[in-house]
Amino acid sequence: MKVIRYQDAEGNVRYAAQLPDGTARCIQGDIFGEHRVTDERADVKKLLAPVAPVAFLCIGLNYRQHAAETKAKIPSFPVLFMKSPGALQHPNEPILLPTHLKSSKVDYEGELAVIIGKRCKNVSRADAIRHVLGYSCANDVSARDWQKQFGGGQWTRGKTFDTFAPLGPCLVTPDEIPNPNHLRIRTILNDAVMQDCNTSDMIFDVPTLVEFLSGSTTLLPGTVILTGTPHGVGMARTPPVWLKPGDTVTVEIEGIGRLTNPVTTER
Repeated sequence: MKVIRYQDAEGNVRYAAQLPDGTARCIQGDIFGEHRVTDERADVKKLLAPVAPVAFLCIGLNYRQHAAETKAKIPSFPVLFMKSPGALQHPNEPILLPTHLKSSKVDYEGELAVIIGKRCKNVSRADAIRHVLGYSCANDVSARDWQKQFGGGQWTRGKTFDTFAPLGPCLVTPDEIPNPNHLRIRTILNDAVMQDCNTSDMIFDVPTLVEFLSGSTTLLPGTVILTGTPHGVGMARTPPVWLKPGDTVTVEIEGIGRLTNPVTTER
């Protein structure tokens, strides 16, 4: 099932099941618990990110070809950093290039997002997917100057500016994606395909990531795991490609859809 989160005409935030014909039917109940699809047609005034994350757990250097293009060693364990939930951005809403803490090197990173549906801890790899609510597209927008030069050796400052976590356009339940590590993933900047890969290139697959991140750690419903980006990032190009006002970035993942965001400058 494809699930969307939206605002209706009265400003209420609701969930709905998206149908193949483009219409949607309202979901009644708790999306993280008991719920059902009704016959009520959804009145979508604004499409929102499919969840309001309680946490963003993000994995770096998780594609072999991306590690190669950045001349980084293959990690022995998943490389974890975090984004603030306040970095969330909705589909079709702008990525804001920072001006107060100015960055001139803002990059795109198309990623598969995994959304945790059940509170869990110390999950086995074999049992991991049972705790997943669904999958979505994400863009791990990154200010490389703050990530690399100004961040004191930590990645988070450059990764967690407002709007640096676009998510959407929907959540797709695991019954429709039996193998999340066999999906084509692309990032398109304006009309140019910048990233074109398959999630099979991940160093640590989705079940391994859930097992690792839940180790001695409680994952709450609504936790969003960003699983890493493929090769083709702007930083690794010659010359580098940085986002600029007027750009449009689209992350496209097989079986999920297209997440598109324009780029503008923070006021």
